[in-house]
Amino acid sequence: HVQLVESGGGSVQAGGSLKLSCTYSGYTRSNYCMGWFRQAPGREREAVAAIDSDGSTSYADSVKGRFTISKDNAKNTLYLQMNSLKPEDTALYYCAGGIGYCTMRPSWYPNWGQGTQVTVS
Repeated sequence: HVQLVESGGGSVQAGGSLKLSCTYSGYTRSNYCMGWFRQAPGREREAVAAIDSDGSTSYADSVKGRFTISKDNAKNTLYLQMNSLKPEDTALYYCAGGIGYCTMRPSWYPNWGQGTQVTVS
């Protein structure tokens, strides 16, 4: 039974930083992909970043150079460091995971957290 729990969201002024965390459990195989997604009101869920089991990363163009995805395998924790935040980054941020080759497509991921709100003003 896979569980993912996000934390670290909040309100910040434009130009500020936040670091999101996602603690996960239940993956019994080592080749899993973890990703961060976001959804703003009235918009579709979109990919932010993903990280493969070997540490390879992918980013949406809108966050490249500002956001960094990482994970601590010993702590089973996924992170998203967000710098130079913009009002358009405001959304509910989700972490997600799945077994297999990493992708930025939300529909591929079977496991999701409950989301954490990020508001940039």
